[in-house]
Amino acid sequence: MTLQPYVQVDDTPFSVSSADIERHRGKPWRAGRNGVGLNELDYGEVIFRFQDCGRLEEITLQAKVVKLGNVAVPFEALAGFIRGQDPQAFDRAGFLVSPAFGVAFDPAEPFWVTALARHCIPEWEKL
Repeated sequence: MTLQPYVQVDDTPFSVSSADIERHRGKPWRAGRNGVGLNELDYGEVIFRFQDCGRLEEITLQAKVVKLGNVAVPFEALAGFIRGQDPQAFDRAGFLVSPAFGVAFDPAEPFWVTALARHCIPEWEKL
């Protein structure tokens, strides 16, 4: 995963629409509404979650390595890296959430990492 926090994951910008995703990737393996009211496009290796208005909220994918600028962090070291680099990082519902890097992940569930839109952080803080 190459991450530009709050801007882009790999080649997918957070400004993309669900229609853009389907045009680029085709029909998802599964599509539907999840338990927190977001619309998911599940392609197996990556899941995109959108609000009803079409705004992209989250991109979840398997990431053995997360690239942040010039730094490549293996998943096994990600929790330590986040805790060392982001003093505002916090734990919620089993996830480590990093406002500085715009990610949430369960350190015990390799290798799934969720990149968040900036406006998602307050929702995670409320959990």
